[in-house]
Amino acid sequence: MIGIDWGTSSFRAYRLGAGGDAVDWMETGQGIMADQDFASVLMGAVGSWLDESGPVLMSGMIGSRQGWVEAAYLPCPASAAALAGALVRVPFARAEVWIVPGVSARDAAGVPEVMRGEETQIVGAAADGLVCLPGSHSKWARVADGRILGFETYLSGEAFAAIRDGTILGRMMEAAPHDPDAFAAGVARSGQDGHLLHHLFGVRSLGLFGELGMAGSASYLSGLLIGHEVRAAMRASDLVTLLGAPGLCGLYAAAIKILGGLAVIGPANAAALGLAAIGRMAGWR
Repeated sequence: MIGIDWGTSSFRAYRLGAGGDAVDWMETGQGIMADQDFASVLMGAVGSWLDESGPVLMSGMIGSRQGWVEAAYLPCPASAAALAGALVRVPFARAEVWIVPGVSARDAAGVPEVMRGEETQIVGAAADGLVCLPGSHSKWARVADGRILGFETYLSGEAFAAIRDGTILGRMMEAAPHDPDAFAAGVARSGQDGHLLHHLFGVRSLGLFGELGMAGSASYLSGLLIGHEVRAAMRASDLVTLLGAPGLCGLYAAAIKILGGLAVIGPANAAALGLAAIGRMAGWR
């Protein structure tokens, strides 16, 4: 089969062998937000694979309201088998094409949570416990016996970019390599008295008093935001499996360690593994 992880800004395709391993793969920047014909993009990317492959299975934002065909969210608990049973067919002449539905949940107050694409990576990671996918909208999911029981979303990555680029705090920062000490200081600050909004102003005031250099301010802000996120999402006894870009996962692993937790890095090809697992549940080999 062919597996495709089609997000907002990226397109990754995997030609999957009988055992689920990617025997070939390719990546482009043709995410769903580009002005494009999705069928043409698919043909241009994997057309040469279609004659020698089975069905095409896609996950990610391609199944959103802005994507090719909207695939309704599957409520938690969600497993590979449940996702396989809720696939949505896409009209495409050259091959069978299906979309993995996103997953929904509600937090303790009843507010909806949604994800698209992350559910496939979680299935591919095959890790029970707490799974974190850092990013613009970080996801923290509880998994047991291969079933996503529920999850929470944190806007930390997007907030970091907005604060750095669009507020006066950015005036206190300069482009510089990551500063582990400043990052650790931000993580430590996240556990002190006061609200996040109060802590944020310290990025400016510490700089004004010469207690935080411009080269370390971005790392301090990152530690502050990630620290607040990790404290809210993780229990001290949790083993956290991290899925995502190595650099970002490294920051989260450092924050988790500072806060007394334990983190492991999950497989880099979790999306491909998840697509293969869902495909097997759908009866494809």
